[in-house]
Order: sequence, then structure tokens, then C-alpha cells
Amino acid sequence: MTVARRTTIGVVGGSGIHQIFEGGSTRSHKVATAWGPPSGPIEEGEVGGVRVLFLPRHGPGHTIPPHRVNYRANVDALLSLGAQAIVTVSSVGSLQAELPPGTFVLPSQFIDLTKGRPTTFYDGGRVFHVSLADPFCPDLTRRAVAAGRAAGTPFVEGKTYVCVEGPRFSTRAESALFRQWADIIGMTLVPEVTLARERATCYSCLAMVTDFDVWADRPVEAKEIVETMHRNADRMGRLLSQLLPTLGDSPTCACAHALDDAGL
Repeated sequence: MTVARRTTIGVVGGSGIHQIFEGGSTRSHKVATAWGPPSGPIEEGEVGGVRVLFLPRHGPGHTIPPHRVNYRANVDALLSLGAQAIVTVSSVGSLQAELPPGTFVLPSQFIDLTKGRPTTFYDGGRVFHVSLADPFCPDLTRRAVAAGRAAGTPFVEGKTYVCVEGPRFSTRAESALFRQWADIIGMTLVPEVTLARERATCYSCLAMVTDFDVWADRPVEAKEIVETMHRNADRMGRLLSQLLPTLGDSPTCACAHALDDAGL
């Protein structure tokens, strides 16, 4: 059976990412959802002939902390406007010496240590237990790897992301423990990735290392993270400009069937 081509891609990330639009955004959408308002207006534009919807995860001006992001509304709003895949850009800390600041990482697994966030669309009524054995879309991952190489910004693959509640950074004891479990640490992957799977939608996380977590002896500083993010913005913009046009092809994954055997 022929799989339909993707025509619309959702992008979630920082405020500088919207500059990828060719000629600027063409429309701004204010969306209401059953889960409340998303983080902000969704900007629409085009990249290489593909319709792209950009949503700033932390809101315009970066005013929403990670533990207060309305992840359900964000995912629902993007899908309501026609997104057929979600590509996210996230800043992370490094838990390993071989992943210094400036490294781009494609995680393949995650560990969820968040505490107080709504993590599912299925709070009652019909029950679904979706599989997260392999949390990230293999089709998006394959295309991101190729785009990274083409843009001169190759990804490090096959790493584990530990997601913490935030907004505080780790203690030294926590960081030492996390190093035994994972490679990078952040505050925004969960529940984005689980919600996308519950909606049978392709999802990928493009992670940018901004700092070494506190295991490296020096406390993490927000100023350092922001400076590294700004240095990485142009590189990530070039990578997305390379990646997004390739996502208009027919997907080669089974993400669309995530709920086929998950319902009770």
C-alpha cells in the first residue's frame, strides 16, 4: 500500500528557529485546544516546498518554564493544523566527556524523571497503553542523520536522554548518578515524545549540548547556556533548512500504527 507523502511538519523549539522560513512566516495561528492554550501563536511558513508550523515551546520571549509548558496543548494544536510529523529542537547538558558543548545529538532512548506533568491524552474513558520501546521515529532519525552530514553538522547517535522536572539544575550527587544512566540531560523531552506517540505521529528530538552538567565540577550557569544556544542557532537553522524539505517524502516508518494494538 502506498503511504501518503507528508505535506506539513511541526517544529517546536526556541525563538530563533522561525528564521528558517523562506521569505518569513506567511500566517500566524492562535489555536484553542481541549487542553487549554498552547505556548503561543503558531507561525506558518514554507521550507523547500514543505509547509512548516513553528511553535516556541517556552512562549514568545521565553517566559514559560519547562515544568509549566502545556505539552498536551502544544502537540494537539500542531496536529489540529495538519502537522504529520513533529521535529523538536532542545538544549541539553552533557553527562559524558565525549559530548562537549556544541555537539548535536540524536537521542534514541530516554529516562523520565519528571514529577508533576500531565503525561497522557488518555486520562479516562478508553485506556491505551502505547509502546515506547523505541521512542523516536526511525524515518525522521535517518533523515536527520543525512541532513546533519550534508549541513556539515553531524549528529552523535544512539544516546540516552534523562529528562528531569526542572527548572533547577542538578545537585552534584544527582549528576553523578545520572552519568551512570544516560548521556545527556534536559527538561523538555517528556511528555512531548509520549504525547506524539499517543497521537501516532512521527517525532524526533534534535538536541544541542550547551554545557557540561555539574559532574564536571563547575556549576551550570544559565548565562553560559544562553551564549552557547546563540552560537548554535545558525548551525541548527542550516540543518533544519536541509532536513525539512526531505520530510515531504512518504514516511518509511510504522508510527502511524502506534495505536493499532494499544487499546483495551
